Amino acid sequence: MSTLQKTFLTEERYLEIERKAEFKSEYYQGEMFAMAGAGWAHNLIVWNLVAEFRQQLRNGPCQGTSNDMRVRVNRSGLYTYPDITIVCGEPQFLDERRDTLLNPNLIVEVLSPSTEAYDRGRKFKNYRSVESISEYLLVSSEQVGAELFTRHPDGSWHLITVSRLEDSLDLQSIGCRLALAGVYEKVEFTDSPADALEEADLSAAQIYKPRDK
Repeated sequence: MSTLQKTFLTEERYLEIERKAEFKSEYYQGEMFAMAGAGWAHNLIVWNLVAEFRQQLRNGPCQGTSNDMRVRVNRSGLYTYPDITIVCGEPQFLDERRDTLLNPNLIVEVLSPSTEAYDRGRKFKNYRSVESISEYLLVSSEQVGAELFTRHPDGSWHLITVSRLEDSLDLQSIGCRLALAGVYEKVEFTDSPADALEEADLSAAQIYKPRDK
């Protein structure tokens, strides 16, 4: 996707546009970036994750949403839509619209070829600045595998990786045990991951351009 002429947008203007838009866009440093749709495997993995979390969290203090919930990173001003967001306790929102969450405890991103570098790099850097986030889970959509980053009291992050269907991860921030067999139920991987539907990267596509006066 090509970059249009750069025009600085305030956060207020972004939210005004976004709340009326028919498709989702992220916001970072004065620009909006369109989010394209994801492929079948990606969406099926998200579906399976939601089912796993819902079953285990239904009687506890945590609750979650899928990728329609916008999250704001206060320190950098990033507005983004994680694949799954879970918050334990009282959710905090940007305003009375209750459509922009400020205090997630767990963020889950399902990796796609076009977004993997962003999810691991700049996006994770932004997430690390959110004090409420205790864990960050990356799940592959090209092969069986997941990576769990856990924040320690000293501010460092510990990584655990799993890559077999018989493996599982303990998500201590929300009190869940996630089995990869459930995450990848009915998921079939293609022989050509590069053919997967492209998603947006914050370095790529500014989608708002004001009308000429």
